[in-house]
Amino acid sequence: MKISLDDKEIFTLSETQKKVIKNDISDDIFEDDMGRRLQYILTHKYEECFKRLKSQWEPRLKAKGVASIPLDDDKFAEFVFSQPEYKSRYQKDKGV
Repeated sequence: MKISLDDKEIFTLSETQKKVIKNDISDDIFEDDMGRRLQYILTHKYEECFKRLKSQWEPRLKAKGVASIPLDDDKFAEFVFSQPEYKSRYQKDKGV
């Protein structure tokens, strides 16, 4: 089983590793179960990162006098990203 991200292989489960997992998870639901687990991990990571982004930026936006912010999560994030002083983790770490 190969796991890819944007067409780049990032992880492979060997046949033996799959068999070990299938000792606990039935063959007929194996692929669905693995997909569900990956989706859960990435969704959880997104949710936790979004909480931090929101908790960091709501006070900043309020201090700037912003009276209205989007309620939609993606629109809120895009609004934050459009702020001139916004820096990604990479930019903060590199001092860009």
